[in-house]
Amino acid sequence: MANTSSRTLRLLSLLQTHRYWPGGELADRLGVSVRTLRRDVDRLRELGYPVEAQRGVDGGYQLAAGAALPPLTIDDEEAVALALGLQAAAESPVEGVAEASVRVLAKVAQVMPARLRRRVEALRAMTVPADWGTPAGAGVDPDALTVVALACRDGERIRFSYTAADGRGTDRQVEPHRLVCLNRRWYLVAYDLDRADWRSFRLDRLTAPTGSGARFAPRPLPAADAAEFVRAGLHGVPRPHRVEALVEAPADYVRERVGRWGTVEPVATGRCRLLMTADSLDWPAMALGSLGADFQVVGPPGLRALLADWSDRFGRAAESGEPGESDAGAGESLEGDAGAVDAEPGE
Repeated sequence: MANTSSRTLRLLSLLQTHRYWPGGELADRLGVSVRTLRRDVDRLRELGYPVEAQRGVDGGYQLAAGAALPPLTIDDEEAVALALGLQAAAESPVEGVAEASVRVLAKVAQVMPARLRRRVEALRAMTVPADWGTPAGAGVDPDALTVVALACRDGERIRFSYTAADGRGTDRQVEPHRLVCLNRRWYLVAYDLDRADWRSFRLDRLTAPTGSGARFAPRPLPAADAAEFVRAGLHGVPRPHRVEALVEAPADYVRERVGRWGTVEPVATGRCRLLMTADSLDWPAMALGSLGADFQVVGPPGLRALLADWSDRFGRAAESGEPGESDAGAGESLEGDAGAVDAEPGE
């Protein structure tokens, strides 16, 4: 029989997977008597877990919602899924989600056994993201992200190699302050010890961060907050395009297809507003064109000009076919090719 501590953790894990457990079934899963099960439930209650009991022949237990989120117990498969999901969420365009995901990912990575770390890394390395429109080279190593996040939390100096925009490489030693997710890029705000000044570093240009073990006292940041410091540093850099379009389609439809690249707001029945931020206008144009619905560009004017240019070129392309050509050939080549993608476009 398992010892009391491991059995209690197993009980907690079972309660977290089902809304309701009949008492006899739960005791059988744990390999204990009903009386022992009651004692284990009482132990969980003492630890702050709100376990509710239903008495009678069909009585059982369920974990109720409490005033605070209790610690969760997860198995190996769930830990791997959680880490991969958090890595994906760290690239989310939704305000606040990316930052929170990195904080949780740092906590998970800190306690994850080496064997699970290897599984997460293998899955990540062998998975090709179906993303488009992301600036080239903007990918951030999740391991580097978590190392930097933990150093910010713990107030630990770190060292890393950094490649500047002109391609020049340097070695840096910094006192990390905060991570900032801005315009789909991650930045580290830190005090550069070699230059004796505050700097912001793009994480996709940062490699091999390692902790030094040395702690430091926080310094006053010369800005209202870390995000404002990064924005000020980017003042001379061309700002990304902010796109707004009204789409003649239901919000759920648009959100399912391009929601990961922007924000979708319902306007009326069968109509919504799509908001996107992009370094280039090409991919918002492709996203809007892929919807198969009429739309109106509210801004910027540059997107309307780009669409007009594309319209002219596409129109000329449609008129350039040889006389007698059939349109069926293109569709047949997609559907008849055994190597083609099975799903419909956009799925």
